[in-house]
Amino acid sequence: MVGLKPPEVPPTTAMKFISAGTAACVADLVTFPLDTAKVRLQIQGEVRIPRSPSTVEYRGVLGTLSTMVRTEGPRSLYSGLVAGLQRQMSFASIRIGLYDSVKQLYTPKGAESTGLTARVLAGCTTGAVAVTCAQPTDVVKVRFQAHGALPDSTRRYSGTVDAYCTIAREEGVRGLWRGTLPNIARNAIVNCGELVTYDLIKDALLRAQLMTDNVPCHFVAAFGAGFCATVVASPVDVVKTRYMNAGPGQYRNVLSCLLALLMQDGLAGFYKGFAPSFLRLGSWNVVMFTSYEQLQRIAALARPAPP
Repeated sequence: MVGLKPPEVPPTTAMKFISAGTAACVADLVTFPLDTAKVRLQIQGEVRIPRSPSTVEYRGVLGTLSTMVRTEGPRSLYSGLVAGLQRQMSFASIRIGLYDSVKQLYTPKGAESTGLTARVLAGCTTGAVAVTCAQPTDVVKVRFQAHGALPDSTRRYSGTVDAYCTIAREEGVRGLWRGTLPNIARNAIVNCGELVTYDLIKDALLRAQLMTDNVPCHFVAAFGAGFCATVVASPVDVVKTRYMNAGPGQYRNVLSCLLALLMQDGLAGFYKGFAPSFLRLGSWNVVMFTSYEQLQRIAALARPAPP
């Protein structure tokens, strides 16, 4: 199965925008339990006041998943899924769907090909804009994934809408944009790690004629992109997760969160949850990019022929 062939007429920006959001939702549905396990491992060991004597300990990816199913039920693996899908439709549509268009803006007129600088600038630009627009959905998603570990009596939110309203009421509207700066930093890095790496690997495979523009090529490029993104983004991701999950006053700012993590866990703390991060980002990239490429081609084929 190599999928649909590339269309003779490239897909429009609107097609890419919709295809990116849809493909990201498909990828989230497949990999969301791994993302939840990653969040639990990242916040594990976080100093909290008051301390809870009945804190559940998680060990490894499979151990975390099995512990969650045993102590909280299978539904806990998808806690925060609604906010996650809302996030992908607004977030991935911008950062992935608009990447090619923004890349062309940074490419000098008359250039035969797009250089590395233009690709990196495009990845940083779409990543930052996407975070600014979709940050509230990310805050709610992380809160839901984290608070499932708490006893029922101490859980803060009864549903997604209640979470948005409660955060805005108790922490102000700014609370919905908590952790925006580390998230912009993370997603600029992730966007470059994913999109630029995917772009470069795919171009190299096609230029060297090692593969044709089909599903196996997309799989290899997406897997490489997922690994690179995990390596460079994990430290920022851990700080982002802890800061976004923190209650009011727990950390003065992002820097104090970073220093608390460094003093408590050392440099290794920045790679807490690396295994589920890689499993999640690697598998997410494979599902997302292969789906994205096929959805673009389906949309292009479905477009009415010009008269």
